Amino acid sequence: MASKRTYTWGILLGLAALPGLAFANQEVIKLTQDSKNWAMQAGNMQNQRYSALKQINKENVKNLRVAWTFSTGVLRGHEGGPLVIGDMLYIHSPFPNKVFAISLADQQIKWKYEPRQDPTVIPVMCCDTVNRGLAYADGKIFLQQADTNLVALDAKTGKEMWKVKNGDPKKGETNTNAPHVFKDKVITGISGGEFGVRGFVAAYDIKSGRQVWKAYSTGPDAEMLMDPDKTMTWTDGKMAPVGRDSSLKSWQGDQWKIGGGTTWGWYSYDPKLNLMYYGSGNPSTWNPVQRPGDNKWSMTIWARDVDTGQAKWVYQMTPHDEWDFDGVNEMILADGVNVKGKPRNVLVHFDRNGFGYTLDRVTGQLLVAEKYDPKVNWATHVDMKTGRPQVVAKYSTQAQGADVNTKQICPAALGTKDQQPAAYNPANKMFYVPTNHVCMDYEPFKVEYTAGQPYVGATLSMFPAPGSHGGMGNFIMWDAGTGKIVKSKAEKFSVWSGALVTAGGIACYGTLEGYVKCVDASNISKELYKFKTPSGIIGNLNTWQYKGKQYIGVLSGIGGWAGIGLAAGLEKDTDGLGAVGGYKELKNYTELGGVLTVFVLP
Repeated sequence: MASKRTYTWGILLGLAALPGLAFANQEVIKLTQDSKNWAMQAGNMQNQRYSALKQINKENVKNLRVAWTFSTGVLRGHEGGPLVIGDMLYIHSPFPNKVFAISLADQQIKWKYEPRQDPTVIPVMCCDTVNRGLAYADGKIFLQQADTNLVALDAKTGKEMWKVKNGDPKKGETNTNAPHVFKDKVITGISGGEFGVRGFVAAYDIKSGRQVWKAYSTGPDAEMLMDPDKTMTWTDGKMAPVGRDSSLKSWQGDQWKIGGGTTWGWYSYDPKLNLMYYGSGNPSTWNPVQRPGDNKWSMTIWARDVDTGQAKWVYQMTPHDEWDFDGVNEMILADGVNVKGKPRNVLVHFDRNGFGYTLDRVTGQLLVAEKYDPKVNWATHVDMKTGRPQVVAKYSTQAQGADVNTKQICPAALGTKDQQPAAYNPANKMFYVPTNHVCMDYEPFKVEYTAGQPYVGATLSMFPAPGSHGGMGNFIMWDAGTGKIVKSKAEKFSVWSGALVTAGGIACYGTLEGYVKCVDASNISKELYKFKTPSGIIGNLNTWQYKGKQYIGVLSGIGGWAGIGLAAGLEKDTDGLGAVGGYKELKNYTELGGVLTVFVLP
């Protein structure tokens, strides 16, 4: 054990001395290129959730058994998943955001970190007390706490190396996102769109915790780190400069100051371009009548220079959002995707609004925008020249007006997919997407802003998409070059876990009832393995290798937006922003928990 650990850390220390790019970038990239590790939440910086491991394959996956389990000792929703680096596994929990370092040799807890957080942060967390995971670099584990403290821990001892405050919970600012390390910076965002928080992304130095840059989603150009002449956007069939005061002109008065556009999702990075990619969320309030205009740059895909934070290009998916279609879902980077007969290096994004987008990740050019659930009805299509969705008046909460219950909108506010990340298979260039098959009724009403108080202004009810025979989810296989569903596998409830695809020809995901399922990656209708874990799964599957054996791991623990009724003990159908009624059957299938389950072949 001792010699193995010395060897592992010796490699990491050696990597730290490499010249050229900031060492943390090289170190993490090399760790992710060794498929024995799972060194980032998405497996790599491109957010692909793919592993080259193939010991577990479509022929033998049926033989999987449980190798070991670990309880976090916390209930509520368990999102994200463990990091595996060498002979150590690092796992987190929901609030109070415990961190455990576990030896793979004997499953001993080598150290534990349990921050002391003020429990008053819990009421200002929108949709459960989730945390989406840890990051690693420079011999440090990075934790983004709910109370907005970003903490660096010594990966060997758990000792706190530095801590910095990223926001103010008294204003409704919290954090649920996983931090990400790109080059010598830790990137993090902010939550609180339902409290009128003004969204931003911030970069901190990994050695000291010093803030290097901060870029807002709304407001003056300088505060968004946006150059009106050089930051580009898709318009009139081409890329063009955003122009001066592009955000300010799209809000009434000073509404941009409480305008939302929060950034609690996932981040990806292209080292060759030195660009990071992410999405900004819904505008505040949910009542669109109170905030006329496009509300830029909420609901936007951003490409930023990692060193300076400067925005290279932006694309707003849902101008003047009327349905809470947060744009924070992951941006997956893929090379050589065939788009109209031409291989392109692309960014692929499955938005809450029900459209799957393919963009050129260098320029921001819009290439594909198609529905990835045929039930999506709020818009007929995306105009490829303007990039704007063509809204159907019948399902427009703006057109119907405040205090009117607009019915049968598809998808529901939680989107055709929420934050649960998709996977990309470079072998067949297909995407594997966990989805929600859910619709809603939506009634906006007037609401006044008070710092630290809910700033929603809408009542929602959710239900399975009509004609779906009660099924609330699908696991789909998607062609991002054509914008078409290749295969679809129906599930009783939304598929709220992150997907995993491997060189062994399998794709795996979890269900809200608590099943781990693995399917044939070439034919996802063919279910190869199923196992019931102790609680519903909203965590993300991942895989690693230790001492010659491949393992698959997943966190179970029902909660998140879909499971908020169980997690928080809510009973009224419209509670949880409508999710309680939509998922009330869940209580017949699962109960609270918090367990990491690890699988291996006999």
